[in-house]
Amino acid sequence: MTKRPTIADLAREARVSVATIDRVLNARHPVREETARRVHDAAQAIGYHAAGLIKQRLRRDLPHYRLGFILRKPAQHFYQDFAREVEASVNLAQSFHGIPLVEFAPSHMPSDLIAPLKELGARCHAIAMVAPDHPKITAAVEDLKAKGIPVFSLLSDFAAGVRQGYIGLNNRKVGRTAAWMVSKVAKRPGKVAVFVGSHRFQGHELRDVGFRSYCRENAPTFEVLDPVMNLEKRQITYEATLDLMQREPELVGFYVAGGGMEGAISALREEGKSRDLVAIVNEITPESRAALADNIVTMAVATPMRRLCQELITLMTRAIETGTAETPGQTFLPFDIHLPENI
Repeated sequence: MTKRPTIADLAREARVSVATIDRVLNARHPVREETARRVHDAAQAIGYHAAGLIKQRLRRDLPHYRLGFILRKPAQHFYQDFAREVEASVNLAQSFHGIPLVEFAPSHMPSDLIAPLKELGARCHAIAMVAPDHPKITAAVEDLKAKGIPVFSLLSDFAAGVRQGYIGLNNRKVGRTAAWMVSKVAKRPGKVAVFVGSHRFQGHELRDVGFRSYCRENAPTFEVLDPVMNLEKRQITYEATLDLMQREPELVGFYVAGGGMEGAISALREEGKSRDLVAIVNEITPESRAALADNIVTMAVATPMRRLCQELITLMTRAIETGTAETPGQTFLPFDIHLPENI
């Protein structure tokens, strides 16, 4: 029968005295957080029976923070996954007790975003949101900043100089990478198209700019058509993709820089197999994964969602504890590239 670990065993594993273990277990006197965590880690490592109690002691005096998140399109797999990862990252935080409050905006119109922003601002210590860059949103963010509530932009930047920080991809590099792939994979030079959700989404604009700048610099034989506005809607993207294929016989590829890729995938499945088009889409979901597996889509550029959420929670906590930054910054994460051979 295996001997049950004792306090002496725990003290030896944690490299502290038995008296220190007693203080951690019974909260007799203050113990440095670093020491208490070392005792907890040692207790878990050796299977000490009171590891759960030690964890409770660690968390008893932690501050409580309410963190607000405004996402979009609750029916989409991407935003469903985003919400789950946000909640998991808040619940796993070690330095505070977190309460995640996740709202889904009904649209990207400023009027539909300002209401939940103000509502969360009255309840939360910090907020992060996906939104277009619009003067009305900037004004609302500035009001919250004056009240000491930091706001972070997610995926697409907005309210530069006012918001606390941006966290997401370097969208200009994403656009250039998409253009590089089209230029390398297309069977011949020709026309290419870029779908953007809205000119107010800075991320979409930067991806379009990056795509065009790469083609001008390195692939001048490819003609980039005027941006196709799809409002990130499946049906609009579906109809626009069919129209492009019918109207542009020299079309060799396209890039969906934001949402709506499901419509493009449906159009390709119906009419695009004989065209041998290069198709680049945004984010990895069940539909884009299936399209990659079927060689309908050439590449999907994806956000490392778990890492983004972990970094975001760290930044939000720091802003709450140290105050708003004098010089708001940007946190760029490396993006994931999914191809038919690596899904």
